Amino acid sequence: MNLLRLPAAAFFLLSPAVLRATETEGGASLFDLLRQGGWAMWPLGFLSLAFFFLLFHCWQQTSPGRFTDPAFVRGIKEPLAARDLPAAQKLADGQTHALARVFAAALPRARADHHDARRAAVEETFAEHAEAEDNAVGQWINYLNVVASVAPMVGLLGTVSGMIGAFQKIGQAGMGRPEELAGNIGEALITTATGLVIGIPAMIAFFYFRNRLNNRMVRIHQEGGELIETLADAPPAKTAAKTAAKTADETADETADEAS
Repeated sequence: MNLLRLPAAAFFLLSPAVLRATETEGGASLFDLLRQGGWAMWPLGFLSLAFFFLLFHCWQQTSPGRFTDPAFVRGIKEPLAARDLPAAQKLADGQTHALARVFAAALPRARADHHDARRAAVEETFAEHAEAEDNAVGQWINYLNVVASVAPMVGLLGTVSGMIGAFQKIGQAGMGRPEELAGNIGEALITTATGLVIGIPAMIAFFYFRNRLNNRMVRIHQEGGELIETLADAPPAKTAAKTAAKTADETADETADEAS
C-alpha cells in the first residue's frame, strides 16, 4: 500500500459527510460526537494519523528482505573460504540489505595473511554497524511508544478541560438544569475514550515491532557470525597459495609417472 495515500484516506474517513452519515442510536452522528470532544480532538486526530503512518512504515522497515538474503550468504562463503577479500567485498557492496551493509563495513578490517584474519577486529566493527542498523529502524518503532503514551494523556487533559467547564456552569447556574452540563461532560468522556482507542493499539504495535526487529537483528548476528567464522577458519592467503602449488606439483608428478 502506498503510504502517501494514508492522509487522503484518513481525510475521507473523517470528512463531515461520512461522519454525519454514521448515525448513533441516540440520533447524534459520529461527527457530532467528535465535535463535542472539543479542542482535544485535533491533537488526537493528528496522533491517530501518526499512528497509522508509523504502523505501515514500521511494517515495511522490518520486512525480512531488508535484513538478510539467503542467496547472499551462500554466495559469499566461497570467496571467504578462499580468503579472497576483494571478491567478498565486491559481493557485499552489491547488496542493499542490512547484513550486506554491515559485513561490507567490517570486511576491510580483515587481513588475508593473518592466522585468523583479525577476527576480533572484524567482529567488533560488525557489532558496531549492526547496532547502528538497529537504531536506524528502532527510532521509528520508539515513536509508536510516544503515541501510545501521549494519546491517553491528551485525552485526560481534554477530560480535565471538560470537567472544569462543567463546574464553571454549575457555579453560574446551579444544579437545576443538568442539560447544560451535557456538553462539558460529553467532552470529558469522549476525549478519554478517544485517547485510549489510539493509545492501546499503539502500545500493542510498539511491542510487536520491537520483538520483530529483535528477531531480525538476532538473525543478522547469527549469519554474520557464521561468515566471520568461515573467514577466520580458512587458511591464510600465503598458506593457501603454497598448498595449492604443492597440490599442483604432486598432480604433475603423478601424471609424469603414469606417462613413463
